[in-house]
Amino acid sequence: EHALQIFWVMLHSTVESDVITFDAAISTCEKSNEWEKALCFFGLMAQSKVEPNTITFSAVISASERAGEGGKALQLFDMMRQRMVEPDTTIFNVAANAYEKCDARESTLQLFSVVAYANWKNLAVASAFSNIQ
Repeated sequence: EHALQIFWVMLHSTVESDVITFDAAISTCEKSNEWEKALCFFGLMAQSKVEPNTITFSAVISASERAGEGGKALQLFDMMRQRMVEPDTTIFNVAANAYEKCDARESTLQLFSVVAYANWKNLAVASAFSNIQ
């Protein structure tokens, strides 16, 4: 709670907030099971014209899913993909849980195809990199 108060003071001062400070606030909300505050900070991030990254989406998606807000978590996952932010393993796991809770089997299959493509792409990059050396 104290960390969030400091962040609110920063927002209303001349200190410029960046993705790292927003990530810290959203992650704090996630860890303290305050998903609505996490979404509030996520919205403030957009108002401040700060672009969310993988860490941002991971925290806000996880906070929403843990609170039983699977639909919101999936909306955020779709937003992340539309913005071309690269998901990590944590995000894929949380999204899979959310799809399962929403009983969206077709979407779960789509998610697995996205995971397979991401893994293939990572392997291709790693292979290309190892050939360079």
